[in-house]
Amino acid sequence: MAAAQGAGSGSAGPSGAPGSAPAHSSSSAAVAVWEWQDEFGRWRPYRGSVCSYIEQVIQASQQKGRRSGSGLLSSIPLGHADPALAPYVIDIPSLTQFRQDTGTMRAVRRHVFPGDSAAGQGVVWEWQNDEGGWSPYEMNVCVFLEQARATNHQRVDLGPLGYNYEVDFVAQVQTNKTTRFRRSVQRRLDAPYPVTTSTAPLHKGVGCSCQQCWPNSGTGPITTRYRHSMTNFPNSSTTHQVPGRTASVSSSNVGMTAILMSAAGLPVHLTRVPQAASTHKATKKHSSVKEGRKVSKKGSSCSNSGICFHLLLFISLPLSFPLDCMICMEKLSSPSGYSDSCQSSSIRPEAVGRLRNCQHSFHMLCMLAMYSNGNKDGSLQCPSCKTIYGEKTGTQPKGKMEISTFPQSLPGHKDCGTIRIVYHISRGIQGPEHPNPGMPYTARGFPRYCYLPDNEKGRKVLELLKVAWKRRLIFTVGTSNTTGESNTVVWNEIHHKTEMDSNLSGHGYPDPNYLDNVLAELAAQGVTEDCLGH
Repeated sequence: MAAAQGAGSGSAGPSGAPGSAPAHSSSSAAVAVWEWQDEFGRWRPYRGSVCSYIEQVIQASQQKGRRSGSGLLSSIPLGHADPALAPYVIDIPSLTQFRQDTGTMRAVRRHVFPGDSAAGQGVVWEWQNDEGGWSPYEMNVCVFLEQARATNHQRVDLGPLGYNYEVDFVAQVQTNKTTRFRRSVQRRLDAPYPVTTSTAPLHKGVGCSCQQCWPNSGTGPITTRYRHSMTNFPNSSTTHQVPGRTASVSSSNVGMTAILMSAAGLPVHLTRVPQAASTHKATKKHSSVKEGRKVSKKGSSCSNSGICFHLLLFISLPLSFPLDCMICMEKLSSPSGYSDSCQSSSIRPEAVGRLRNCQHSFHMLCMLAMYSNGNKDGSLQCPSCKTIYGEKTGTQPKGKMEISTFPQSLPGHKDCGTIRIVYHISRGIQGPEHPNPGMPYTARGFPRYCYLPDNEKGRKVLELLKVAWKRRLIFTVGTSNTTGESNTVVWNEIHHKTEMDSNLSGHGYPDPNYLDNVLAELAAQGVTEDCLGH
């Protein structure tokens, strides 16, 4: 959506010219205009059809809420009203427009105008931008210009409205009063903005994130050939312990330590420290679809994963061995840099192990330190080649994944229908597996809508995404690379297509390489065809 160079929201018209319209009038019905704020602080109106859709969804949600006692919906996907706006979602509690593929956030507002104004008549005034396209003025400027035209003014000054321009209706040009640079302007008829009986603006509020409300924050029923939903909740977890020079091995690491030691043929005798009581409890699921297995953070599940079967081979190295340990950066022939991390006489500081599959070598204590600084889920990823041992799980917050199909084709896949995936995640409190336990995290732009072709390879990707969802690998809590916002839900290196009918952002179709690329990204997370059917 293009942004005008400068603008304002003043309300007084120039002397001898019509004033801008008041917010609403008692003599005529009011219309609601939804606007977004550009990078210059100016408010740009959505088209009338988009505003009508927003109003309809909110009204339907309010009526449904009065009947069922549930709260207002949390977000509105604009692609349902205009395919060109497919990447955009309005987050109602924060009154923010969120772009799903880039993370860009902009403020939005609801502004009410008289029904007999330009907004009520579907009149839009636009200026020609540098690319040759047309950008709309702010709605209060459109109202002002339409009033001036209706009262036979030939020229008006936009200075009182915050613009350094004057508009000539006869020549249909806008002139910069300082530089005298001229742009074309045009008057265009569009769909009228929706009539409303509510002239009160929406206010920012805190959306309900309780267990009962968050699964029901969608925008209504999905009419499809089938509907399928899965619910994902965090597993109970103990507090993470960052490897340090004086730390003991916590009980959550005992299983991993035993694996390392038994693989090297060493006896297991570890010093345990008391385990802190966890305040982060698993929540009961609300879905008939079976969840992924619970991974104990105490290490007991390690005996059930591939990581326990001869993970490391104990090797002896000569003192002159030249290679470094990639974890502590000390020589492999020297003691581990984390030799103080476990108070145990069973693993010697100079003990070195070699991973069986990829054959990369590290200090055994360094491997234990790396494990203790991760999810402690019974899996390890080689820091050299990224080979995964065991079943990797992530830190995705609780949420809901919905899958549906419909016959419309995606660009580049005309021979099949479409699979739609909808991810629902609500704001919440970070657990011990997250960057800042106990602090709130935000969830911008949910629900997020994603698309796959309904063909053999697309269905294969879907099944693997289900596995990744159950393993909590699709999203994580972190810092947005685009907005810089911390403590927010972000994508976790498995790319999704969020545009269905276009590829304006690079996150849509056609993209002939997408399915192969996402299969490779899933494999990098340990999610492959071998995971299916288990």
